[in-house]
Amino acid sequence: MATIMTAMTSDLYSHGRSDPEYYLPNHTAVEADLLAVPTAPLRKLGHFSCSAFYPAATHLYNEEGRPFLRCVDIVEYPIISNDQPFARIPMEFADAYSTIRHLKAGDIVISKVGSPCFASLLSTDMEDAAMTRTVLGMSSINTELVDPHYLIAFLRSRYGFDQLMRERELTIQYQLTLDRTRKVKVFTPPITVQNQVGDIVRKYYQCLSESKDAYTQAQQLLESELGLDKLRFDKPVGYTARFSELELSHRTDAQHYQPRFTRLLEHLAKFPTGRIRDIRRYNRRGIQPVYVDGGSHAVVNSQHLGPKHINYDGLQKTNEHIFNASPEAHIQPDDLLIYTTGAYIGRTNVYLDEAPAFASNHVNILRLSPDIDHAYMAMVFQSIIGQFQTQKHARGSAQAELYPADIDKFMVPLLPPDKQQEIGNLVRESLTKQRESAQLLDQAKSRVEQLIEEAVRA
Repeated sequence: MATIMTAMTSDLYSHGRSDPEYYLPNHTAVEADLLAVPTAPLRKLGHFSCSAFYPAATHLYNEEGRPFLRCVDIVEYPIISNDQPFARIPMEFADAYSTIRHLKAGDIVISKVGSPCFASLLSTDMEDAAMTRTVLGMSSINTELVDPHYLIAFLRSRYGFDQLMRERELTIQYQLTLDRTRKVKVFTPPITVQNQVGDIVRKYYQCLSESKDAYTQAQQLLESELGLDKLRFDKPVGYTARFSELELSHRTDAQHYQPRFTRLLEHLAKFPTGRIRDIRRYNRRGIQPVYVDGGSHAVVNSQHLGPKHINYDGLQKTNEHIFNASPEAHIQPDDLLIYTTGAYIGRTNVYLDEAPAFASNHVNILRLSPDIDHAYMAMVFQSIIGQFQTQKHARGSAQAELYPADIDKFMVPLLPPDKQQEIGNLVRESLTKQRESAQLLDQAKSRVEQLIEEAVRA
């Protein structure tokens, strides 16, 4: 259905924009509300900068050096810390070009292209970071006028995000510019009120940190119990395999016979172990789903499997009829869900929810014996035990595949039940804290919107 907008000629001149999208009803409604409350433009709250031309650097990306902030690093991380998975570039490269601008702890970064309009705060323990051309930065924030943590809640709320989306300009693609970003109006209640919202955001980050700590503790406990932290692997120039091994495995690719895989299995033999096919109750892939907007049942596809936990808030939906028609794809609480095709093959999350769910065709459902702690086993699969065996048994040339029959071959350690539970409890605690942090962030954004609505009505 078509939407008809009208705008005064004076508005076209004052805003410097004549594109119809700029005057969509949701944009003008936000503008009207903010005209009725105390605000300050972003340009009065801090200094803005962005990187200009520099030589191609993607070939320099690695895990060491200076953080190089990209638009994709901003979306999921309202507060950015050193342990997040951003690209890094050599210090010498970052310092060699004056066109590469930098941010420090307490500054704000905003994505301007790609996934634009998301704002994030660099945490107090964050090291200096360089900016790619896909983001812009706000530094020297006037903390007498605005609490930076409150500002993040505002910029990610409907009133802030909508303005940033509105101010994008279309060149080759939509993007934010420094001038347009500086125009964004920020609701400025008394600093004491800002601090109250800021405290919620600070608590969000604390919970998120506690979630990461619990997961790290689970990793470290597993590694120490199995001696994985002391295990070393040689890198021989060449290696051999027996013909009998080829006969048994039906594999002739050199990748399958790497010595490090044998070294790992020899090490695991020192502990009680079991082969997956002997300890599982169910092992099969899901089914290609039919997505239904507003459906009643969640669908878990490979994109929902994360480095630590399933992205429960991002699950897509299907309806009850489609769900009931394919019981073989039903996910039960505590099932292990394994990424079986493509980039993150072998990534494993445990399903820690009671809601009915459906596995897509690129997600493998693994249901183990009830006497095994499934959260513990998810950590085993995420460790080098699962990673190495995924690399050993994966198939395919154009795209790697891990089939149920391959997963059946995995050899896994079976620690005493109390130790399994201790590790599993840390994984569950990590998810609980992660969910709590997400609720706190939503609470902070909702509180900002509530304050504005109350001020408009006053």
